[in-house]
Order: sequence, then structure tokens, then C-alpha cells
Amino acid sequence: MPLIGLDSVELAALFPDRKDAKMRGKQLAHHIYTRAETDFNNMQDLPKDFREVLAENYKISPLEIATHRKSVDGVEKLLVHNGDNQVYECVLLPYKDRVSCCISSQVGCPMGCTFCATGLGGFDRNLTAGEIVGQYLLLQSLTERRISHVVFMGMGEPLLNLKNLIKALKFLHEDIGLSYRHLTVSTVGLVPQIKELAKERLPIHLALSLHSPFDEVRDRLMPVNQKWPVREVVRAMRDYQTTTSRKVTFEYLLIKDVTDTPEQAKALIPLLKGMPNVINLIPFNWVDTGNGFARPDRDRVRHFRRILEQAGMNVTERTERGHDIAAACGQLAGQHQGKFARRDSSAQLPQRS
Repeated sequence: MPLIGLDSVELAALFPDRKDAKMRGKQLAHHIYTRAETDFNNMQDLPKDFREVLAENYKISPLEIATHRKSVDGVEKLLVHNGDNQVYECVLLPYKDRVSCCISSQVGCPMGCTFCATGLGGFDRNLTAGEIVGQYLLLQSLTERRISHVVFMGMGEPLLNLKNLIKALKFLHEDIGLSYRHLTVSTVGLVPQIKELAKERLPIHLALSLHSPFDEVRDRLMPVNQKWPVREVVRAMRDYQTTTSRKVTFEYLLIKDVTDTPEQAKALIPLLKGMPNVINLIPFNWVDTGNGFARPDRDRVRHFRRILEQAGMNVTERTERGHDIAAACGQLAGQHQGKFARRDSSAQLPQRS
């Protein structure tokens, strides 16, 4: 039985016959979450007989590493599973001023976005809160620097796993000690779940994968748009920003001759004006999805960005990391020779009427 995913009270409850169970639960939680300890023998403030009981009956993490790759730029990507070879990805992203990580919320993804490598493998299941937090702790064990920022931009749609997502966010803040303001959740735009997340009033950062202001383009790229079109999902993001007082991000994938047109740049301006936000441009990281998508050239990217900036929009451009180790979401899992995921046709969203 893995212990990651249990708080100090739940850990103490595993040992009802011990008079010191409450104290041991707190000590275990400290070792697991604060120190990211992976070996019971290193928990020297615990009695030896207690450590032996722990080692015999429990394991700290539910995760096993299937593949570990390290890029020339310092990025490390892990392909992990729970002993069943049903793999999912997490990535360590060291920067000069901080260390961040990207973690998954599902095994595969049911959303079917046509540009995404993860969607090619289909969908298997949601991850538990322990499996989500376990990714952070496993990545923390790879570096002596503190991982201070977490982005839920790995495999899966986080808001489809809302209950476990919220539990994991609270673990990262309350047990590991990360600031909510350094936690970012990315979504393709599930309007009811965006509203539910807003009700939690967690001061986390929410990012929407927008990718086009035109429904006809977004319909082609993202089946979710057939249920909740552009203006409806942007309105939900406005409401989220108002409720949480957190600046929101609009992720915008630039695909050559599909989403990178000047007309779409101009249409973004009135759509997103009037609320604190960032537009994060992402030149397409090529993966063969069978749709013939290509990366725009630099002049095209610069022109798109210039249109937005001249209108006073706050624009950033994602820095590519780990290209040599297939760091884009779903690429490494797609190369894995073991069982990956099964296509779940029941996850198709109904079209809007």
C-alpha cells in the first residue's frame, strides 16, 4: 500500500494500536512531503521496529519509472506507471530563477484534440490524488533545488478529474508547502467544471487552451468546442477571474495557415479585452497526428505577436525545452512499447444545438 496521498491524520490511523500514532503520523508526513524521502531507513527519528513494520507492509510511492530521459538543456522527463505499465508522463523544468514541473492528471486523454500527441493514445483512467502528488515528489527527488512551481499541463484534462485535482492541489499547498499562486491548471474549456473550480476559491492560476477565436477553426481542432463554444468558455474564464481575483492565461497554439492568421490575431483583441490576462503563444511542436499540421516560420509568429502587442495585450511566448527527449506532452508515452491506453469512444462530447 502506498502512503503518498494520505495526510498526517490518515497516516496515524494506519496504526491504531500505537499510543504515539498521532506523532508518528506527523513525522511520516514530514518525511514524505517536506523532505521527499523515498526510503524508510532514512527516517532516523522513527524507532527501528516501526521502520521495519513500515518497510514490510507499505511503500512510500505508488509510482515506478518506465523511462527516464534527460535533455541537454537540463529538462528531465519521466514515464511512470503503477506496476501495470499503464504509463503517464511528468517533466522536471529547471530555470535559472526557479524549478518548475509539469504533471499529468489522467492516463491518456479523452478530449481528442487533433494536434495533441496524448490524444493519439486514447484514454484509460483518472489518476488518484496520491498518483498526482507522487509525480511531484518523484521529480523532487531528482534535484537538490526546491521545485516551487507546478503546472497541470501533462497528460489528460485536469478538470475531468476535478475531485482528485482539488485534493492534490490542497496537498501541494498544505502538506508540501507550495504557494497556491505557483500552481497552474490548464484546461481545454469545460465550462461547468471551471465554475465548480471557481467555487473552491483557491488562488491558483487557470489557463485555457484557446487556440483560435473562431468557432469554425476551434471546432476542427478541439471537439470540446462543439459543446462549449468560444464566447461561452471565455465568459466562464472572465467569471473565474472575477471570483478568484487571479489573472488568467490564454494558451494559443500557432499552427501554420490554421491558427496563425492576422485575422485571428485581430479577433482575439475584443474577445479578451477588459480582464487581467496573458496570451501565451506556443509555436506548434511538431508531432505527426495525420492532419498535416506544421510550425509557422518566425516572421509569421512575430507578426501575430506584434498585432496583439500594438493593441496593448499582454503577450508571452513559450520557451521550448527538452525537444531532444520528446518533452512535448504525450510524445514519450506514444513511443513506449508497453500498454499505453485504450480509446474510450464513450467520452465523445455532444455537439451544441
